[in-house]
Amino acid sequence: MRVIVLVRSTKDSEAGVMPSAELLASMGAYNEALAEAGIIRDGGGLRPTSYGARVRFDGGSRTVLKGPFELTSDLVAGYWIWEVEDMDEAINWLRRCPNPHPETCKVEIRPLFEPEDFIDTDQT
Repeated sequence: MRVIVLVRSTKDSEAGVMPSAELLASMGAYNEALAEAGIIRDGGGLRPTSYGARVRFDGGSRTVLKGPFELTSDLVAGYWIWEVEDMDEAINWLRRCPNPHPETCKVEIRPLFEPEDFIDTDQT
C-alpha cells in the first residue's frame, strides 16, 4: 500500500527557519535507510506558505488567495510517499524518524487511493 506522510508546519518552518546541519544529517541518514529498505518513493520539504497560494472553487468561480496563511494545524512543511505492507509498518518506520523540527510537531500518515479503489466490482 502507498501512504503519504505529512510533516506539519511549525512557527519556525513558516518563518523560513532552515533546519540545522545536524538535523539535515539525521534526516539524510533516515531517508537513506528508507531508500535501502525500498520504502520511499518520493519526498521533500515545502517552502513557507508566504510563497504559496490557494484557489477556492465555487461552482464555476475561482478565487485566488496568496500566502502567507495563518499558522494552523493543517499547514504542511514536508511529505514522503512510502510503499509499505500496511499501516503498522508505516507507523514503525515513522517512529524511527528524527524529530523533523527542533520543536514539538505532528506527522500524519494517510493511505493513498489506488486505481483499483475506483473500480466498481458490482458491474457485470
